[in-house]
Order: sequence, then structure tokens, then C-alpha cells
Amino acid sequence: MPDPLLLEAFPTPAREPLVIEHVAEEFTSLCPKTGHPDYGTITLRYRPAPPDTAAGQRGCVELKSLKLYYQSFRNEGIFYEAVTDRIRADLTALMSPVWLQVITNWRGRGGIRSAVRAEFGSVPDEFRAR
Repeated sequence: MPDPLLLEAFPTPAREPLVIEHVAEEFTSLCPKTGHPDYGTITLRYRPAPPDTAAGQRGCVELKSLKLYYQSFRNEGIFYEAVTDRIRADLTALMSPVWLQVITNWRGRGGIRSAVRAEFGSVPDEFRAR
């Protein structure tokens, strides 16, 4: 079962606005219908809360914890849409970002490739077009 308790955060290190992007190219979960593995790439983009806010005390996700969190999906039977929404919800709860975007791109199966996008806050237009 995906475990949000694996996630850790640290205070935003800069006063100037940051946009952070992490790309995980080896995400795996299981199709809940067939039990076959699903392979995808997850792109996480967010603007952490400024360090002078209460949320800034937990503004950025720590990468090792993010990797372990993603790995906790490995044996989970879960639809693409649920994966994307779950990651958005768990990371938003952890970090309280200004805005956050999760895009999952799934390898093709049966001639169909899928991309799912979930957002929190007002994502700037330049990131919505990607």
C-alpha cells in the first residue's frame, strides 16, 4: 500500500521563489484488472511555500523519501488516475506548496499510451502547456 509516512520534508532554503521539478523515470505499479505491471514516468513540479510562512518549515520534499514513497506503489493494484491523484494529495498534505503539478506518463499497452495530470493551486500557464 502506498505509504505517505515515508515522505519527509525540509524547510524551503531560499527566500526568492523557486520552481522545483523532479522526474522519476522508473515508476511501477500494477494494473488492478490484470495484475500486469504498469511502467511510467512521474514529473513533479511545485513552488514551495516561502521560508517565512508556517508551511515553509516543511516546504520541500526530500528526494530519498520521495523515491521510497514511489517504490511503495510497486505492488499496488491501482489505476493511473488514482496513482496521480494520490501522489498529488500526499505531497500537498506534506509540503503545503503554493502550487503543485503531478504528470504521469504511462508506457503503452494495447496500442494506448496515457498521460494523467493533477494539480493543486494556480499552476502558471507555462507549466500547463507541457
